[in-house]
Amino acid sequence: MATLLIQPQEPARRGVPPGHFALWDLGFRPFYLLAAAFAALSVPLWALQFSGLISHPWLRGPLWHAHEMVFGYTLAIVVGFLFTAGRNWSGQPTPTGRPLMALAALWVAARVLVLTPWGVAAALVNVAFPLLAAWGLWRALRAGNNKRNYFFVALLVMMATASAVVHLAELQWLTLPAGLGIPVALDGVLFMIAVMAGRVVPMFSNNGVPGMRARRDERLEKLALGSVLALLAADALQLHGAAMAALLGLALLAHAARLALWQPWKTLRNPLVWVLHAAYLWLLLHLALRAAAELGWIAPSLATHALTLGVIGTITLGMITRTALGHTGRPLRAGRIEIVAYLAMLGAALVRVGVPLVEPAWLLSAVTGSALLWSLAFVLYLVRYTPILLRARADGQPG
Repeated sequence: MATLLIQPQEPARRGVPPGHFALWDLGFRPFYLLAAAFAALSVPLWALQFSGLISHPWLRGPLWHAHEMVFGYTLAIVVGFLFTAGRNWSGQPTPTGRPLMALAALWVAARVLVLTPWGVAAALVNVAFPLLAAWGLWRALRAGNNKRNYFFVALLVMMATASAVVHLAELQWLTLPAGLGIPVALDGVLFMIAVMAGRVVPMFSNNGVPGMRARRDERLEKLALGSVLALLAADALQLHGAAMAALLGLALLAHAARLALWQPWKTLRNPLVWVLHAAYLWLLLHLALRAAAELGWIAPSLATHALTLGVIGTITLGMITRTALGHTGRPLRAGRIEIVAYLAMLGAALVRVGVPLVEPAWLLSAVTGSALLWSLAFVLYLVRYTPILLRARADGQPG
């Protein structure tokens, strides 16, 4: 079974027939679809549970809602992206075909098992998925001698460790707080986002917007990325208060300066570009809100949702549209469906964070409205991209 899960299969390099069923040809295809379907269904269910409208909750509480958004939705997007990008980085195959099917089945099993009383089985499967994904990615990177991206393998292992902390603490096998694994995992995801944003946002901006001069400063890059790693370490050590607020302030200044170099105000005519800049703007808001929460001025959940909806939700939606178009040989052009989906996602973040910030008594309405907008974004994605992700590339190439 383990060999089946981790053994990559290189797709044929000859032309692919137009009617070919392509779901298992590359990692982004099944995992983008699974993540979008899961997102569209799970968050509205959580909102119904939060409001008390369903008598038998589908999750056991806020911890498991957070777990499923991080280790369910987000991790599926990360793995799909890394398997696809990893093949390009290394020139070597990442899991396809039956190994990819097995990994997708493992992810689905993990989503089912967290709903059951079988805590040990849920822990094993949820930890095994990122570990096996890390192994599949590492095999390709090692074969291609692509050492530059080894840290993505380490981050997947870290995600497995964070998930293990949640499960083992819930099983009372660890004395650590079960919630400790969530912020550490979110910091790991934030670091991945910060790295990839620095690599692709300036490039996509300059390629997609005439007259753009987005640029990078290497010293600022190191400061911005280093600040996220410092936050990860601080969360692992459970640092709070004024010291954490000062660290967050430093990170905010570094990332604000980084975004300014990318000239986001020039991107409004290209939705595939401005959506990435909008997500990064939410990163600045997240850092500011989290610093305010550390000082006791606002509820910490507002900062968390600025990260999960504003940053992670928006940038993953932007990337799974762009990469799905690019890796299926289609023009990099957002239509009305994509634009409405982007606006729905940004609206979901704004409602969930902004409404309770103005009036805490409206929290229930904010959760409900945000969930509906979030779900709409992913329903639109599924309508537009399910046929694309199931079919062969438009240019007849494999992948």
